[in-house]
Amino acid sequence: MKFKVLLVSLVFTYSSLLFAGNPQGAVAMPDSYSADAAIKTLKQGGNAIDAAITAQFVLAVTLPEAGNIGGGGFMLVHKDGQDDFIDYRETAPLTASRDMYLDENGEVIPYKSVYGIFSSGVPGTVAGMWLAHQKYGSLPWKTLVQPAIDLAEQGFIVHPKLGSNINRYIKRMENKGLVVNFASYFSNATSNKLFKQPELASTMIRIRDKGKQGFYQGKTADLIADFMKKNGGLISHKDLAAYQAKSRMPISANWNGYKVLTSPPPSSGGIAILQWLKMYQLTAPVKQVAHNSTPYIHLLAEIGKRVFADRAQYLGDPDFIAVPQQQLISDDYLAMRTQGITLNKISTTEKIQAGIIESEQTTHFSVVDKWGNAVSNTTTLNLGFGSGMVVTGAGFILNDEMDDFSAKPGVANVFGALGGVANEIQPQKRMLSSMTPTIVLKDDNIFMVTGSPGGTTIISSVYQSILNVIEYDMTAVQAANAPRFHHQLWPKNVIRHHNGIHNDVKSELVTMGYKLGNRNFGDMHIIVNRDGKLDAGSQASGRGKSIVIH
Repeated sequence: MKFKVLLVSLVFTYSSLLFAGNPQGAVAMPDSYSADAAIKTLKQGGNAIDAAITAQFVLAVTLPEAGNIGGGGFMLVHKDGQDDFIDYRETAPLTASRDMYLDENGEVIPYKSVYGIFSSGVPGTVAGMWLAHQKYGSLPWKTLVQPAIDLAEQGFIVHPKLGSNINRYIKRMENKGLVVNFASYFSNATSNKLFKQPELASTMIRIRDKGKQGFYQGKTADLIADFMKKNGGLISHKDLAAYQAKSRMPISANWNGYKVLTSPPPSSGGIAILQWLKMYQLTAPVKQVAHNSTPYIHLLAEIGKRVFADRAQYLGDPDFIAVPQQQLISDDYLAMRTQGITLNKISTTEKIQAGIIESEQTTHFSVVDKWGNAVSNTTTLNLGFGSGMVVTGAGFILNDEMDDFSAKPGVANVFGALGGVANEIQPQKRMLSSMTPTIVLKDDNIFMVTGSPGGTTIISSVYQSILNVIEYDMTAVQAANAPRFHHQLWPKNVIRHHNGIHNDVKSELVTMGYKLGNRNFGDMHIIVNRDGKLDAGSQASGRGKSIVIH
C-alpha cells in the first residue's frame, strides 16, 4: 500500500513538474459564457473539476438545448495520476415498465418516448456535480454555482444560433401538434437581446445553498413531483430521493503507444471507440491511407457495422446485465471480428451479427488545469431542448432520455440505433448512451481530452478526432473541424458526412454501393498537450470558445 501511494505521488509530481515549467490551463467549451466562467474558476485557483462544475451549471442557463439540470451525463476525471468516471445518467422512474411505449397491438407509439412529460427519466446532473465536488472539488460549492445564478438573474445576450434554434423548435412542436410548454418560457428569448430566467435562478439558489438536497428534496422536488402529477408524468418524490450518481472504473486500453481512457457502460461509446481504433490498427494497410479518402471511409464504415452489431446485442446498464466489456475489446476477439473486411467491397448488412463471446442534442466540454488534471464531460437532455417540458416554477427543461431505451427489440430509436433485451426498460435502470468523454494519455500524462454531442454519431466523432490528432498530426482546431463521417450498420449502407468530403471520393463511395447523406453532426471541443504546450480547439460550426491561459 505504501509503495502504491509513493508511486501515485511520483506520477503526480512528474506531471506537475511538466506543467510547472510552463503553467497553463485550457478549456474548450460549447459557448462563450461557459468558457469565460470556467477560465475564471481556473484563475481563482480552482482545479479542472471545479471549472467543469462551474461550466455545467452555466450551460444549464445559456445552452438550454443540452446544458441542463434536468438531464444527465458522464464526467471522466484524471486527477493526481488517478482516473475516475462519474456516471450521472438519468434512470427510469420506479413506475416505468418494459412495454410502456407500445400500443395494444405491440407497436411503438410515435413520439411518446421523444416528446412530452412521459419521455423523461429521473435527472442526474445535480447529483453528479455534487459527487464530483465531494470527491475532487477545491473551491467552495457556492462559488462554483454562483456564476450560473448571476446569468439567470441578470440575464445573458442570446446568441443568434440559440435564437434560431428556439424559433425552429417552437415551430416544429406546433407543426407536429404536440402539447409542450416550452414556448411559454422561451418564446421571448430573442437573438442579440437580454434574456432572464428568474424561476431557474431561484432553483439554482436552492442548489447553491443546499447542495444536492436543494434539488432532490424540498421545494424543487415538490415542484417536479407536482408538475409530473398534474401532467401525467411518472417521476415522484420517491424517484428523486432514490437517485444516486455513481463512481465507476473507466475503461482503458493501450493503443498505438498511447493509453486511451474512456467511458464504461452504461455508455456504449467507450467500448465502441476502442473496438474501432483497434480494428483499424488490425486492418489498415501498412502504408497510411489518405485522410478521408475512399479506402479510409470505407474501412471505417466496415468496422462500424461490426461495432454497432455488438452494441445492440451486448450493451446496457451494468447494474442490470452482465456486460462482457473485456471480451469485447480483447485483441483475439477483435481479430476475429475483422474477418470478412476488405478494402473494395461492402459487407452484406443483413449478415453482420454480433460476435460470439465465450443517445442528438448533447453538449461536451474539456478542461485541463495547471497541475495536469483533466476533465472530459458530456451532458445531455437527449434531443435538442429535451422533452420540451419546463418544470413550472422551477424553470428548467426536462430530458427525453427514455427514448434511449429499447422500446421494442429490433425497432430503432430516434437516432436509428437498434436495441434488444440488454437495453429494455426496467425501473431505476440507466438507459444505454453513446456519450463518450475520453482522455488519451502518453507516458501517464495528459495528451488529449476529447468528446462531442451527436447521438450515435458521438462515437464516430470521438474516434476520428483521436485518429486525426495521432495518425494525421492535426492541431486541436484542425481535428475539431476536419470533415467527419458516420456509419452504424443500419440504415443499410448509409454514410452521413460533413461538407468537405471530396466529390471524387463521394462518387467512388456511391459506385461501391453506399448511400450518402450530407448532414453536419457533433460539436467537438478538444485539448491537446504537445510536449507540455496546450492547444485547444472548438468546432467552428457551433458557438463554442476555447481558451488557453499561461
